[in-house]
Amino acid sequence: MSNPVSSIPNLGPASEQAFARAGITTAEELRELGPDEAYSRLLATGSRPHFIGYYVLVMGLQGRPWNDCKGDEKKALRKRFDKICAGFNGSEAKLRADLEATLSFLGVIERQ
Repeated sequence: MSNPVSSIPNLGPASEQAFARAGITTAEELRELGPDEAYSRLLATGSRPHFIGYYVLVMGLQGRPWNDCKGDEKKALRKRFDKICAGFNGSEAKLRADLEATLSFLGVIERQ
């Protein structure tokens, strides 16, 4: 039996939808991938990078409250986050997401 992504602490329906767009539909898949690979997949599908979202994911996968991340641990996570994001600045995924947002705004497509 598989559990929804939202069964992981700190992750709710919006996270569940974002991970589903990245092809990650269960908590088990998310745990198996780990936070870095899962976050990379989010970025590859057009999600915008956000440090808080990344460390909330890390804390949730560890079963910890999102605001438990502090000090040196938070600094180390920031380095990991920056490394993950480095390959996505100006990437095709971002351009595609921007195009979809524009087309949605114009009413050409329905934004998911």
